[in-house]
Amino acid sequence: MKVTEEHNQRVAKLKFGSVYPHYLTKVEKKGRTKQELHQVIEWLTGFDDSEIKELIEEKVTFQEFFAKANLNPKAHLIKGVICGYRIEEIDNHLTQKARYLDKLVDELARGRKMEKILRK
Repeated sequence: MKVTEEHNQRVAKLKFGSVYPHYLTKVEKKGRTKQELHQVIEWLTGFDDSEIKELIEEKVTFQEFFAKANLNPKAHLIKGVICGYRIEEIDNHLTQKARYLDKLVDELARGRKMEKILRK
């Protein structure tokens, strides 16, 4: 599936705080914890619990979220298909970073071991 410019703009304007509850619900439904979700977010972005809370309260967009993030140097190892898109083929860096996060949350919800999710 080809990522369109319209799709990239929607991702950029999406509020992190509006997506976060869906991430949390998804992982908790599968027996994982908020702490594990935060561990995954921190691995990818460098944001700790208090920073995640702040970003939600500030209603930052994904564009602002990833602009403030310190992306993990191993993020490029996140591969596969999420939401119908092959992550490694996405040419818009912001959309690709958002899909990295989606993929990590999906792996967490599917019960993958934390060492594998964090690409250790």
